[in-house]
Amino acid sequence: MSGRLLRLVCTAALAAGTVLAPLPVAAAPMPPDPAGTSVARQLTDLQQLYRQAEKATETYNATEEKLKKQRAEVARLDAELARARLALHDSRGAAGRLARQQYQNSTDISPYVRLLLARNPQQALDEGHVIGQVARERAETIGRLTGNEKKAADLARRARKALDDRLTLAKRQKKDRDDVRGRLADVEKLLASLTPEQLAAVAELEKSDVDKAQQRLITSGALGDDNRPPSPAGDRALRYAVQQLGKPYQWGAEGPKSYDCSGLTSQAWDHAGTPIPRTSEEQWAHLPRIPLKQLRPGDLVLYFPEATHVAMYLGEGMILQAPRTGETIKVSPIAAYPILGAVRPDGSPQAPATDAR
Repeated sequence: MSGRLLRLVCTAALAAGTVLAPLPVAAAPMPPDPAGTSVARQLTDLQQLYRQAEKATETYNATEEKLKKQRAEVARLDAELARARLALHDSRGAAGRLARQQYQNSTDISPYVRLLLARNPQQALDEGHVIGQVARERAETIGRLTGNEKKAADLARRARKALDDRLTLAKRQKKDRDDVRGRLADVEKLLASLTPEQLAAVAELEKSDVDKAQQRLITSGALGDDNRPPSPAGDRALRYAVQQLGKPYQWGAEGPKSYDCSGLTSQAWDHAGTPIPRTSEEQWAHLPRIPLKQLRPGDLVLYFPEATHVAMYLGEGMILQAPRTGETIKVSPIAAYPILGAVRPDGSPQAPATDAR
């Protein structure tokens, strides 16, 4: 992304009411809480709870995605089963008609005797040919009937299995959802226990830690010259993401009013014409990985060892992200969290690497 476009993004972020990082507060001594917990410990506890909540959210998202696919598979099997039953009904009708014709045309006289007694042997031969043809058609119909019966039975078994899998996934989805709600309740409980002064001190400490991590990353040269333009698809994805600035984070959300971290990145690339997996873990597992030195705007940056958070790279060491519950989509330093690596949704497929940095 050019410096001009990045400045436009930052301007849009400010206009939307977002900030690049937590606002600094006046340097004042932090009063200890009743339990004597330090600011650093409060920040650590909050970060752990946020991370646990996000991990639970991504697990819920993965289950929800599997459930969508399972519902689609059940619907497809139901349609196939309906077609098989219709074909089975038609085959049974044809077999019944042939059986009635055979019964109506049956006689104790063999075909050879009928040929000898016939006044017109040629006509008898022609009739015999017709009878043979009908017999062959009857055999083919019975064969189709048998095949359709087996197909219908197989489809019925598969439909039942798919339904059982769907019910299992639905139970797992409820468990994952309840887990997310429990983690978020823990976050809210801790936040409610802090005074405004404590919250401000925690935010300032977090900002200080991020600033230090960002400085170390920049001075290390890990990002290279960082002056690469986005691809056409990356530019479209990025522009979509920028339009979402200021919208709230919500676990499990895919827009258009709110998003979670991977909901934002997946929707942005979907609108760019390049669908990608829904969850951050799947994005890390299946998209082409790139070194941080090759980052260009629109690429995705993954965080934490389990790839439980994802953001979109803006350029010049900045990302656009849906950070966590209680916050809005905003621009942040790339070192806002421990970096796992980066992926390029419109890059060439390649085998997953053990370390993208």
